[in-house]
Amino acid sequence: MIEFIDVHKSYRLKGQEAPALHPFNLKIKAGEVFGIIGHSGAGKSTLLRLINLLERPSGGHILIDGEDITAADPARLRQMRRGIGMIFQHFNLLATRTVADNVALPLRLAGKSSSAQIHARVQELLARVGLSAHAGKYPSELSGGQKQRVGIARALANAPSVLLCDEATSALDPQTTSSVLALLAELNRDLKLTIVLITHEMDVVRRVCDRVAVLDSGHIVEQGPVAQVFLHPGHATTRQMVSEAHGQGAEAFDADYLELGGRLLRLSFHGASTWSPVLSRIARAHQVDFTILDGRIDKIKQTPYGQLTVTVQGDEADAAIAALRHAGIHFEELHS
Repeated sequence: MIEFIDVHKSYRLKGQEAPALHPFNLKIKAGEVFGIIGHSGAGKSTLLRLINLLERPSGGHILIDGEDITAADPARLRQMRRGIGMIFQHFNLLATRTVADNVALPLRLAGKSSSAQIHARVQELLARVGLSAHAGKYPSELSGGQKQRVGIARALANAPSVLLCDEATSALDPQTTSSVLALLAELNRDLKLTIVLITHEMDVVRRVCDRVAVLDSGHIVEQGPVAQVFLHPGHATTRQMVSEAHGQGAEAFDADYLELGGRLLRLSFHGASTWSPVLSRIARAHQVDFTILDGRIDKIKQTPYGQLTVTVQGDEADAAIAALRHAGIHFEELHS
């Protein structure tokens, strides 16, 4: 659906070129939720805004459904943009217009629908986002979550095939974030929307995305399926963000763990193995003791996963570790 080919972006500051995005290639599949994650200043918003040419690349090509958007003339670009919806961190609603009027605005600007058609479409969209009872209210009368739902309804007005989310949950509390993410997942599933979502929160990526790219100082340093990147991060920036999502610091384990003796392992489980009593079976078979020092069991989208930091103690520790490998449990030894 979206392809970047040798794309880069620089800004001219004080007479010099300042790179915001270094040359990169990236493909986003039709119908997936693709996350772009990185710390502030990494280049996330710039990358997202390249997709609808709110920012023009300094070089390279951007293809939307096979068509080079960077080569489009102004009329064609306006037409293509109607197929790309966008929602914003701070909602960007018109304060002097009602909820219904905010949602209707893109339809009126497009100029292709009658008043009756616009009214019907607005009612349909407000019902989908759960705001039918709020059509006559103004943005000042809404909560943050309700404002974002208006923004989502407005972004869907022209039935886009691509939805861009610019830090769409950063201004929301945790409970409201959960409801908005659930709505985005529902829209992706029901409407087959391709969603590109930028965030600085790894937990948002875990809950809603299929694949993810990690940005650091304008470079894509890692990309792949969320489970792979989340459970087996290869770059230091990714490892730090995963640790933060788990409520840990940047270190892989507490230094006190090194004083406990035995073999120190980090185990990763994904899918059905998360619920399997593999540790107890191996402990019985090899007469070893597993001590769980740290861990988390949760879900990546709807698939369970777990990560545990454990020590293995006993004469048959080597055999127990071999049994973990034979059982298909991914692990790394932190200390021996």
